[in-house]
Amino acid sequence: MAVFDSYKHGQFSWVDLMTPSPEASKAFYTELFGWRAIEIPTDQGGIYTQFMQGEHPVAGMGEMADEVKRTGTPAVWYSYFAVDDVDAIAKKVTAAGGTIDMPPMDVMTAGRMAIFADPTGARFNVWQGKDHKGAGLCNEPVSLSWNELMTDDVPKAKAFYEAVAGWSIERQEGMPNEYYMILNDGDMNGGILPKPPEAARAPNHWAVYFTVADLETTMERIKALGGTAMMDIVEIPPGRFAVVFDPTGGAFTIFQMRADAPQG
Repeated sequence: MAVFDSYKHGQFSWVDLMTPSPEASKAFYTELFGWRAIEIPTDQGGIYTQFMQGEHPVAGMGEMADEVKRTGTPAVWYSYFAVDDVDAIAKKVTAAGGTIDMPPMDVMTAGRMAIFADPTGARFNVWQGKDHKGAGLCNEPVSLSWNELMTDDVPKAKAFYEAVAGWSIERQEGMPNEYYMILNDGDMNGGILPKPPEAARAPNHWAVYFTVADLETTMERIKALGGTAMMDIVEIPPGRFAVVFDPTGGAFTIFQMRADAPQG
């Protein structure tokens, strides 16, 4: 079991959902994945929901601000990577051509965070853990397994994240289409996918993958709970995946690893 109690600088460590309808989203994900929801009051007066798989935190959820809801924005999953110093990263972001969407702030005693956008417009979050280090379980069924940037400018994104996060980003051989592997201190840490022509209207974004035990059964369950499939199941060397929407419009990817796939 892939249990985590700490994360290296630059390693993806957490994901959370910003949703216009917390109750609908909570019902969907607890039914789909069997997660348990813990509601945590925040010092801003709202509620932050932490999803648990057994005794391990695996993801979070917050409610969109009213002004964002009024625009009709669908729910969105956000990716966080761990950093040693949020404020130092903020300076690197602006120096490398990114923007600060939310400046560094303390989240009670849980940690310190900020929200940025890279020069291609993709938003990402960083987390300096204190009481909360990140996901306690990853790479197991119904937990986070991968974070992937889809962008229309790979060279610009590559230069930015190598400068800001310290990643090494390399073209991945053996994939059916152009793909780039993100390495953090030599370990696989996510990927970059050039935006395909059919996705030209989609914004550049970080996608979130959750591992499941059975892809077809999960797809059927998603549809029964009011979600939809964006695309058919795709076969890749490590396994199989499908991109889906929850009932509030939040896109995420479900992934089933091949039994004989190498672990990285």
